[in-house]
Amino acid sequence: MFIQVIQGKTADVGRLRQCMDRWTEELRPGAIGYLGTTSGLCDDGTFIALARFESADAARRNSERPEQRAWWAETEQCFDGPVTFMDCSEVSQWMGGGSDDAGFVQIMEGHTRDAGRMRELLTQTGDRVHELRPEILGGTLATGSGDGFVEAVYFTSEAEARSHEKLEIPDDLRSLFDEETNLMGEVTYHDLHEPMLVSPPR
Repeated sequence: MFIQVIQGKTADVGRLRQCMDRWTEELRPGAIGYLGTTSGLCDDGTFIALARFESADAARRNSERPEQRAWWAETEQCFDGPVTFMDCSEVSQWMGGGSDDAGFVQIMEGHTRDAGRMRELLTQTGDRVHELRPEILGGTLATGSGDGFVEAVYFTSEAEARSHEKLEIPDDLRSLFDEETNLMGEVTYHDLHEPMLVSPPR
């Protein structure tokens, strides 16, 4: 799997939503290798999208489509300032990955000195996390060519996510969680209160 992270400050939320809806309706059918998108608007006006493809080549071919270029030329005008792109060729899914049934998605963005160990910890703790936090539906960890990472966690609802944050962590998990937190370093949180979740028709 390959994930491209798109991020920028919105200037016209309504128009941006229209553009995203139009992509889903008109351009998605021709996007070969497209696996889905998680996107949404944060409280500070930041729009962030995680577009999933089967491979980097599939993402590149989609970007090169004339209709995709025309769509982006219009969509780019919905932003206030530059839009950043982060290509992530290393993607791990835990607890089955994300879910389009999520009512709340939290995206964590930062830098890590050991992405491989982060993946090991997520795999190691997945089953126990599901027992402790049943409102977590799954997640993905994506890393690019440098030390940057983006982790997305999918929840049934924000209310359940916030209430379970206060649960006491068992001792056998606490050390693993602490290690992961240390590996993540300083993290920027992007809370998608009303996530837009799109996948290809089955």
